[in-house]
Amino acid sequence: MRFATYVSPRDGTDHVALVKDGALHGLPDRRLIDVLSPERLADAADRAIRAPVEVLPEGSVRLRAPVPQPPSVRDFMAFEQHVVTASAALGREVNPDWYELPVFYFTNPAAVCGPTDPVAVSPGSSAFDYELEIGIVVGAAGRDLDPACAESHVAGYTVLCDWSARDLQAREMALGLGPVKGKDGATSLGPYLVTPDELPDRGAGNAPDVGMRALVNGELWSEGRFSDLHWTVGQLLAYASRGTALRPGDVLGTGTVGTGCILELSAVHGAETRPWLRPGDRVRLEVDLLGAVETTIQPAPPVRPLH
Repeated sequence: MRFATYVSPRDGTDHVALVKDGALHGLPDRRLIDVLSPERLADAADRAIRAPVEVLPEGSVRLRAPVPQPPSVRDFMAFEQHVVTASAALGREVNPDWYELPVFYFTNPAAVCGPTDPVAVSPGSSAFDYELEIGIVVGAAGRDLDPACAESHVAGYTVLCDWSARDLQAREMALGLGPVKGKDGATSLGPYLVTPDELPDRGAGNAPDVGMRALVNGELWSEGRFSDLHWTVGQLLAYASRGTALRPGDVLGTGTVGTGCILELSAVHGAETRPWLRPGDRVRLEVDLLGAVETTIQPAPPVRPLH
């Protein structure tokens, strides 16, 4: 099953839809977060087919993030190639503890935006970057989860882009905290929430084997696979829930797939061939079976001085 949150032309408000056969089968439900358990999702899908409030062609309405206001957004750093290459780009070696702890940071739920919403450069940044990731959406609450069965708490997957101001991030993290303003300007999610049964088996990998790509102004810049994840999805959920509760609608980002950001690409290809994003650039981040986030980069708002 795949679900979307869309702005209904009937009343101008958010509604949930089952996406099937090229159409959105609308429901009266206004928040996907309220139907994220497997049983409720199945019931919602059944209601959408039997008695939709409207049926609209895909592409005819504005899609919001599947969960526009998640309770929390955690972003991991779970692809080894990204960690190795990005660390080298910053002149560091990989901390051995990375292989023991699937580290993450909390980012800004208020900055979540939809799959086609414009994204502005962070104020004061001249090193704006995309990050090609997958978002894991929690469907069933739980705490201190067992890694072996934690995936049963997943409602579905979506495309995630953690937009990053690398220059701001570097300054903040040098002070022992962060990434703070390096990351909280925008996080794009969408276009759909796709339930786990729609994705292929993981094979020999740690996650479903689907391809991931990033294109800038129509040119392929990044390419990777979800199955290259170093930590399993169950391990990410288990660590996130250690000593605390995961709630329906919580979003866990996988972190950047290998070569899935300009920070890495400039280290591999040179900054002159993969420059930082500028206003007017068109960025498309796509994942097989999950769809694509696509946006045009906007100018940064002015910086308001603190002194």
